[in-house]
Amino acid sequence: MRRLWTDPTQTQYRRAWLLLVLFSIVLLGIGIGLRDPWPADEPRFALNALEMLRTGQFWFPHRGGELYPDKPPVFMWASAIAIWLTGSVRLGFLIPTALGALGTLLLVVDLCRRLHGRRVALLAGVALLSAFQFVLQAKTAQIDMMLTFFTTLGSYGLLRHALLGPARRWWLIGWAAMGIGIITKGVGILPLTLLPAWLWFAHRDKVSRLAFKDLLQGVGVLLLCIAVWGVPMILIATFSGDPGLAAYRDDILFKQTGQRYADSWAHLEPWYYYLVKVLPWAWMPLTLAFPWAIPAWWRRLRRLDARTWLPLSSVVLVVIFFSLSPGKRGVYMLPTLPLLVMALAPLLPGLLAKRRLHWLGFGLLALLGGVLLVAGVLGAAGLPALAELAARHAVSPWGWWIVIGAIAIGLLAWARPRRGLYALGSWLVVFWISWSTWGYALQDHARSPRDMMTEVAAITGPTAWLALPDFDEEFLLQSRQPSVQFGDKTPAKAQFRRAFAWLQADPDRWMLAMKRQAENYPCIDRGQIHDLGIQNGDHWWLVPATAVQACRGDARAAPLFIAPTSLPEESGDAPKV
Repeated sequence: MRRLWTDPTQTQYRRAWLLLVLFSIVLLGIGIGLRDPWPADEPRFALNALEMLRTGQFWFPHRGGELYPDKPPVFMWASAIAIWLTGSVRLGFLIPTALGALGTLLLVVDLCRRLHGRRVALLAGVALLSAFQFVLQAKTAQIDMMLTFFTTLGSYGLLRHALLGPARRWWLIGWAAMGIGIITKGVGILPLTLLPAWLWFAHRDKVSRLAFKDLLQGVGVLLLCIAVWGVPMILIATFSGDPGLAAYRDDILFKQTGQRYADSWAHLEPWYYYLVKVLPWAWMPLTLAFPWAIPAWWRRLRRLDARTWLPLSSVVLVVIFFSLSPGKRGVYMLPTLPLLVMALAPLLPGLLAKRRLHWLGFGLLALLGGVLLVAGVLGAAGLPALAELAARHAVSPWGWWIVIGAIAIGLLAWARPRRGLYALGSWLVVFWISWSTWGYALQDHARSPRDMMTEVAAITGPTAWLALPDFDEEFLLQSRQPSVQFGDKTPAKAQFRRAFAWLQADPDRWMLAMKRQAENYPCIDRGQIHDLGIQNGDHWWLVPATAVQACRGDARAAPLFIAPTSLPEESGDAPKV
């Protein structure tokens, strides 16, 4: 192994590359099929994909029968394809993000090989796999990993042209990737943050120069890729005569892009949020190298090393770009990780020789392992604070924590401080494998309402209609019967007034509601309620229509949306609303 890291031959590199790919497939793919979609975002996108398959409506995503204008459809298309190919939401919903992560890894390794050689390329792949946020998002069915693949492909194309070019084919592929990234999640243009440093280095003849013709061609390819979805969507929405589709068009084009960035209405955080609360853990353990990397980066800037400073400048500008928006989420930093690894790549062989860096890795593992081991032992012993926490989340992870904490201590004893990074890397592999197996088994019953919705269908009957006022997507996704909801943006009080009117129209209907909301209505007959207990952090009541006859309903208070209940080949007769 030591020979491989020092001077791999072409044959050794191919073998090591294949081992890295196989290891990545196992690490990123393990756990697929072992859990359901979990809140907050996973059930929503699985529901979007499932409704595409159920209704055949792929151009305009829906959620619970209602148009969903918050995100463009590319990720939903990928999820729908994966679910269709596997025949299962459980098997399919995580596949797009796992493939996106694998594709991102391969792009980083290939570019680093071309820029810095075989040894650095392999180390760069290992470094990316060690980054906590990268593996976490590879195992989370959110849009951001697919976005990161397209932004990385965009950066790859631009960097191939700038540093190894001219390579106009890759230049255009980079712009195409940005276009697809935009119809994946708005901010697909992030690779354009490479341009300021590119122009600066081009002025000093360190990279390929940019011609105005190249920019025009790139923008044209980008617009063409966006138009593949955007133009038909705009035409259909404009000429359909459907005000709902027109509202979708305006929302997705304006509110969810410029307005969401400049005047965000959700996830409001201060400007330093990423620097203080996100990057220290998201980039871990790469941040341990910063005391040595920052001076090295400065020296490379003085030497006009564009190979390092183009990706590093992009990282800085992306962080600034998202920090300027009032709305912030930690996952927005994911596209910076491949670029950060590219900037760190030429330093990795020297960093691995730093004794103090190994000490930092040793200390971090001692902290993580020690906390988990102590917390696991105290939780198993019944410490009140931890017992209350476990009861609130319906999860008792003490045995798992004790095992992975003990493994950390064992690795520390084996490695000693001089090999702290190797111990930390080995433990991260153990952690992610156990997270994707043992951790999934511990959490799935608490984070997925599959069992509760099966119980609801058993109580009501599988053909009884169910109202879900102020619903969360995971409950609609797991519903085993015909269901209705009353508009995601509708105030809860209006939803309940509409639900009461809807229930009063048919005594065989039911309502599933959070106790904290339903108990605000003393008109509900408490004697007829089925108490379902706590699920996903809330207490739930199942209420029959006969229990709300004394409640004041208003059939006009909120729109009514009917959620599709089966795939086309499974469809059968259902009761009328």
